[in-house]
Amino acid sequence: MPVQRVERPPDRSGAQEIPRDEPPRPRTESPGDVRIGLATAAQEASLSATGGWRLFDGRNSVLVRGRAGEEWTVERRGRQLRASRHGASPTPWVDGPITMRPDGDESFGNFAGRRYRGVMRVVPTDTSVVVVNVLPIEQYLRGVVPLEIGLRAPAEQAAAEAQAIAARSYSWVHMAQGGTARNAAYDMLASVADQVYGGVDAERPFSDAAVRETNGLVIKYNGRTVDAPYHSSCGGETASPEEVWRAAAQPYLKRVSDKIPGSATRFYCDIAPRFAWTRAFSGDELDAAVRTYLRTFVTVPEGGPGHVQAISIETRTPSGRVGQLVITTDRGTYTLRGNDIRSVLRGPGSEMLNSTYFSLEPEKGRDGSLARVVVRGNGYGHGIGMCQWGAIGRARAGQSVRAILATYYPGTTVGPAN
Repeated sequence: MPVQRVERPPDRSGAQEIPRDEPPRPRTESPGDVRIGLATAAQEASLSATGGWRLFDGRNSVLVRGRAGEEWTVERRGRQLRASRHGASPTPWVDGPITMRPDGDESFGNFAGRRYRGVMRVVPTDTSVVVVNVLPIEQYLRGVVPLEIGLRAPAEQAAAEAQAIAARSYSWVHMAQGGTARNAAYDMLASVADQVYGGVDAERPFSDAAVRETNGLVIKYNGRTVDAPYHSSCGGETASPEEVWRAAAQPYLKRVSDKIPGSATRFYCDIAPRFAWTRAFSGDELDAAVRTYLRTFVTVPEGGPGHVQAISIETRTPSGRVGQLVITTDRGTYTLRGNDIRSVLRGPGSEMLNSTYFSLEPEKGRDGSLARVVVRGNGYGHGIGMCQWGAIGRARAGQSVRAILATYYPGTTVGPAN
């Protein structure tokens, strides 16, 4: 249904009107543009830019021309939006998204204290607004690679390039889906739910070089770009998807040993800060975690799951990770599987358990109740695909970017995106 055209508001104390005969800018993304959700449940969005900028409605008509540093707030009324600024008249209410386009390549959009390349789009939902950064994929990767692989030395550049290719592959697959199950307005989130993305302020010379040197390259299996998951540290061996997720096996995501050839106890990723770790839960902390998070994954009776009396590992997966964890309380027995275990066994700070690659040491109190559980584990993350610290270790050992990727994604090749 066409959007009803509205009259432009009068001058807004500094905002300049755009002549009506100015040609409209295209509002559709190019095939290489990615849409990143920066905020998904905001009630309003305050936008500015480092240089001049323009605000467009859903029909690509200019609502506002703003100056550098001038902040306008986009607010919602139902499915309509308007922008306002202190001391200026607000824009009319308009349907559909509102898009802020900085003027020129050296002007960056500002949102929530961060600078971003590309355009900023505000999309209304029934209950909130979604803030989306739309930009070319190669520019997006400049804000992803340094946050995902960390600051790397020159001898570790192959790991940074492997990260760039893996992140690009992951992005192309999600872009091709045309939105997520969470929201059709964006392809990925700017968080660990997808890939950590920090915009312009995250960019670094070493990662810019990695993106530039691998421009357009992705991981392929049988000629098709693959979804390429990765994680911080595998703890000694990676996992296949069905061990951790509710997902089918993939021929290019097999278990891979990270052991250094010729060594009995050394692994490429044993340089990781959380290659080996210990976490202890008191009985009260375990009760709190179960009470807070268990119902998300299993059926819990009315009144709560009860007090934990025992916790045990029921099965292990082929890579040695916990396949099933059984929690017994005074109100029932609950079985958790795969990555759900990490989501339930959270500490007081709500951080997920580092991995499912662990053993348990329960300690009983004098009355026979569960007083404490010590969890000793290896690795950090889900364990599927590329081990980032393993890639760093392999780069230090002189392995090339293609050798690193061929190891963690068996049977794949590296080539241009389709």
